[in-house]
Amino acid sequence: MTDIIKLLPETVANQIAAGEVIQRPASAVKELLENAVDAESTNIELYIKESGKTMIRIVDNGLGMTPSDARLSFARHATSKIKSAEELFSIRTKGFRGEALASIAAISQVELKSMKAGEEIGTQIEIEGNEFLDQRPVGMTAGTSISVKNLFYNVPARRNFLKSNPIEARHIIDEFERVALAHPEVAFSLNMNNIEHFRLPISNLRQRIVNIYGSNYNERLVPIAEETTLLTITGFVGKPEYSRKTRGEQFFFVNKRYIKDGYLHHAVSNAFEELLPKDSYASYWLYIDIDPAKIDVNIHPTKTEIKFEDERSVYAIVRSAVKRSLGQYNVAPALDFERERTFDVPHAMRYQPVQMPTVLVNPGYNPFQKESRPIASAGWDKVYDDIRKVQLPVQDQPSSSTPIDFEEFIINSKNFFQLGPYIVAKTGDNLLLIDATSAHERIIYNQLINKINGQAISSQQMLFPQTIQLNSSDLQIIKEIEKEIRDFGFDISEFGLNTYVLNAAPVGIPSGREKGILEDIIEQYKNNSSELSSGIAEKLAHSMSKSMAVRRGDQLSEEEIQSLIQELMKSDKKDRGIDGKPCMKVLKTTDLSDYFK
Repeated sequence: MTDIIKLLPETVANQIAAGEVIQRPASAVKELLENAVDAESTNIELYIKESGKTMIRIVDNGLGMTPSDARLSFARHATSKIKSAEELFSIRTKGFRGEALASIAAISQVELKSMKAGEEIGTQIEIEGNEFLDQRPVGMTAGTSISVKNLFYNVPARRNFLKSNPIEARHIIDEFERVALAHPEVAFSLNMNNIEHFRLPISNLRQRIVNIYGSNYNERLVPIAEETTLLTITGFVGKPEYSRKTRGEQFFFVNKRYIKDGYLHHAVSNAFEELLPKDSYASYWLYIDIDPAKIDVNIHPTKTEIKFEDERSVYAIVRSAVKRSLGQYNVAPALDFERERTFDVPHAMRYQPVQMPTVLVNPGYNPFQKESRPIASAGWDKVYDDIRKVQLPVQDQPSSSTPIDFEEFIINSKNFFQLGPYIVAKTGDNLLLIDATSAHERIIYNQLINKINGQAISSQQMLFPQTIQLNSSDLQIIKEIEKEIRDFGFDISEFGLNTYVLNAAPVGIPSGREKGILEDIIEQYKNNSSELSSGIAEKLAHSMSKSMAVRRGDQLSEEEIQSLIQELMKSDKKDRGIDGKPCMKVLKTTDLSDYFK
């Protein structure tokens, strides 16, 4: 019998392994930046061409490498960070797996130059597809320079799956900001297509945040500092009044390593409870310093996931620290027993004349007279009236087998009412249940698609144009979808310094919500861009529908309900929302009768 199991060639194995570590140009940028930080660099320069598809180059002034170390650094599982398994539980460096350079070299053309401080000459190495091409001496300054060209040149399927340049640039900026925020003691610069996007000097954390996001952020930051026996937490949270419609500015760092943790995010959100407007997100930059023995970072090759030994305690400390700082800096109400025992008079009322309170008295009230008090209904009487209009069928009453004519019903009937987020309507001998939010999203989506396919959407000039400040990531999104945003009726113009001016908005958007809806569209697009396979116009229509639809539980007038039902019946795919879930359901008489058997 012939054996069928064989060892894969080293080149194939390296390409497979590289797919786990290097998923896109931003992955390579992250690994190279972290290597430069681990090399104790104080200045790191990043150069990008064509969103990293053509060239990624990083220059640092770190420790540098000897000729033999430079050659060995491209071998798989070769690292200077650890020597034994026990050291996995005392890791403070970014890298330790010894896979980054080997993975990058397997799918690109790499040129490395490195020289240790005190040496007179450095080493240059050229590798292509993990195949060693050349090694020779080179004159240079102390540190390391590494150039990655034509990423995925030998894996065309992976290269074809890369997104557009603006999207890939956005991911690169995200990784750059994460490393720069983790290390304010290091100077960073980012140059993309010969345009300098960032030049960040050595600074403290507050200055680093201001240098990245703009000088107006200085007044928005609330400092956090909490030290416990388990961990130390420092950093900043944004004041609630500066909350955003997008989630971009939310960072957790554990031992100066950026992590993604939904559990800790919930702790921060819980601390901001009742302080944020609806559908808004607080900004935070939180740094946790903890004994490496109490965490496990060896979970995934990307090293963005961490397991805590005592996760619940970490949650409680993070929540308490944020809540305490919000109260300490008068952002949230806090109990203070040392305050002067006087009333706090609002500024607007200090100079108004004092008025005696009005007391309403019923002179005919007799406390000894018994009276029947109706139970407070809080508007339930109207609901009951509406229910009475919808004559529920008796069990013995034969149900109609005639198909439901929704359009005829809508034209001639007013038998409907709202029950929470749902609309209940009577049609023949049946009940029609409609999810108001999902139905409204479907209506708006169909209208937008029909308009952009046929004609431009009308705009309404704003009396007072509004400015929208964006972080670097969201700025790339705007540039990517700017044409489509204009097609949808938004008139925007670039103002500089990561700022756009909103001059006009589509007709029909409520006054005062224009800026918020545009920010919602950016957030929705960001969340759905990786999930939806449709074009940009369809994605924007999806995002805009989500933003403009009635909120879940909003109370609608009779005219609004009737209009919503009429428009829904005219729509394509009327029974399905834009997320594919049902937006209406018919309850037949026979079904209702079965409930009472």
